[in-house]
Parts: sequence; C-alpha cells; structure tokens
Amino acid sequence: MDFAKQIVERVRGMFRANSRGFSEGEEAMRKMLAFVVVFGSATAAYAQSNCDKPVNDFDGLYCLNKVYLEADKELNENYKKVMARLNDEGKATLRNTQRSWIEERNAECSRHEGDKFFVNISCASDMTIRRSQFLQDRYRECVAAGCQNSKLGG
Repeated sequence: MDFAKQIVERVRGMFRANSRGFSEGEEAMRKMLAFVVVFGSATAAYAQSNCDKPVNDFDGLYCLNKVYLEADKELNENYKKVMARLNDEGKATLRNTQRSWIEERNAECSRHEGDKFFVNISCASDMTIRRSQFLQDRYRECVAAGCQNSKLGG
C-alpha cells in the first residue's frame, strides 16, 4: 500500500504545482475538491503516461483512479475475510458499521450538482485505504486472539 500512497502524493503535488494562474473561484474549487472525477469511459484513452510523472490532468485522474480501484478491491477482500470469522452478532455489527462508513465516505468525498456527479478521488482513496487497514487489523485480531465484536464499531 506504500506504493499507492506515493502515487497519490505525487499526483497531489502535481496539482498543487499546476494550480497557479487560475481564477480565485477555480483555485478554490481545485483546493476544495483536490481532484474532481467524473467517471467515464473516455478517461483511459487520455491516460497514456507513466503514473510516476503524470503529464496532464487526465493522466493524473487515470493514476488516482487505479489507486482507488486497488484500495477498494483490498477493502472488499478484507471485509470478506473478517465476515467469514465473525459470529452472527459480529456480522450484523460489521455490516451496519460498513454501511455507515460508506455513507460517511460518500458525504465526505462526493457531491451532486444537477445532473453532474463529482467525486474527490483522492479523498475516497484515502478513506478507503484507512478503512481497509481497519478491517485488516480486525482480521489479524480474529486470527491471533479471536474476534472481538466490541472493536467492530470503528
């Protein structure tokens, strides 16, 4: 996961460095969202560069999206591993806290404006990585000392 964090930081740096010259409103929007994503199939067509040094916004979007997708995949794997070890009470608790976490992530990292949907992919990646780590820690506890339902509320 260190590699993913490095990519996120490099792309963030690129946008901080390139944000000069925008109007105050544009600058505020860039800072507020850090990176606005409108998911679409055209994104991959623009992203031909190496994620170590994205050339333009679409390359950066492509790279951040790859990080998010990998983090989401790991989160789902960790969730399934923990669920497989829990008793019925623990499963219900984890299911409810996961739903709450999804609502929190969506409220924190996305917004709607009319028919447009914006996602701060950097925010979503960071939150997903943290949640995946939380689930991985719960799994490790289940293996080592038995599952502790009281720790599933995080």
